[in-house]
Amino acid sequence: MPEIGCYGLAGHTDSPRDLLDEVRLAERLGIGSVFLSERFNVKDAGVMAGAVAAATERIGIATAATNHNTRHPLVTATLATTAHRLSEGRYALGLGRGFDLLFDLMGLPRVTGAQMADAIGIYRRLWHGEAFDHDGPAGTYPFLSQDASFDEDIPVLMMAIGEKSLRLAGTIADGVVLHTFFTDETLARAVATVRGAAEEAGRDPASVRIWSVLATVEDSIPEEARLRKLVGRLATYLQGYGEVLVRANGWSLEDLQRFREHPLVQGYPGAFDAVGTVEDLSRLRDEVLPEEWLAAAAVGSAETCARRVQDQLDAGADSVVLHGATPSELAPVLEAWREVRDGAALDVLPANPGWAAAR
Repeated sequence: MPEIGCYGLAGHTDSPRDLLDEVRLAERLGIGSVFLSERFNVKDAGVMAGAVAAATERIGIATAATNHNTRHPLVTATLATTAHRLSEGRYALGLGRGFDLLFDLMGLPRVTGAQMADAIGIYRRLWHGEAFDHDGPAGTYPFLSQDASFDEDIPVLMMAIGEKSLRLAGTIADGVVLHTFFTDETLARAVATVRGAAEEAGRDPASVRIWSVLATVEDSIPEEARLRKLVGRLATYLQGYGEVLVRANGWSLEDLQRFREHPLVQGYPGAFDAVGTVEDLSRLRDEVLPEEWLAAAAVGSAETCARRVQDQLDAGADSVVLHGATPSELAPVLEAWREVRDGAALDVLPANPGWAAAR
């Protein structure tokens, strides 16, 4: 099922080796791609991509996401060519803006759209065997070169929420990964923005593969885990960049302010999806978070979750990442989805999550 993706090591982990069993199971279950989010602890993008490539034979692999400013461009380009060849063409490099506060603490420059576009241009030149000097938004480099024999087509994914990022992605990226907790209406607007920008740039709008990211919490998952994956995950996003997500969905900024000012939220000692207790998460659900915000997900029976997958495709997405659950937790949803999916339309999608058409 190339239209379906999942995240490897979803959320927090202290055991990266668990990824090996996860992706082997994902491949057996028919999941088309695994997405790998980078964290600065035990989730290095390159190491994880290499592990997945070695442990599997068919599943697509996407870094979703790393940041261009945390590595020299030659290092990032090398990461991508290594994963590309190791996986025999199953790898896509995913880039995101990241978090300004984190970069301030790390002593790194904040990411801009101009920098991302410039960095992607550098990578593509390197992948096609060029040797050059460079002076642009992504930095000044006296000499850049990998190998003159290279002629590698490696897709680039961009993570996008706001309109500027969506338009940039439609202009320069091969694929786009949207954000969790988009309403169906927001998803449809995002798809239209990406494809419109692609067309304005002289590209085929259908050539950009768009992935919806759907928080998926099926009924067989234990209650505590369901609270953490739904309430805890949304609350964590609101802690970090709530205004961006709320504005994207057209939700009430007053509701966001009430969330921020709630006694439970002020001074909370960590991310809700990591340290939130059942009592705390239940209070957030019952007292703080609007019901419509939590409804921007797939929740309930396997059949209900499968219908929500179809909703994403109906809103214009090409593919859907079932977010926040492990492959074993997703098994009932996958079984239900297999019964209703339009195989004739979907089986033509390539294994590589960055390409929209077979190459």
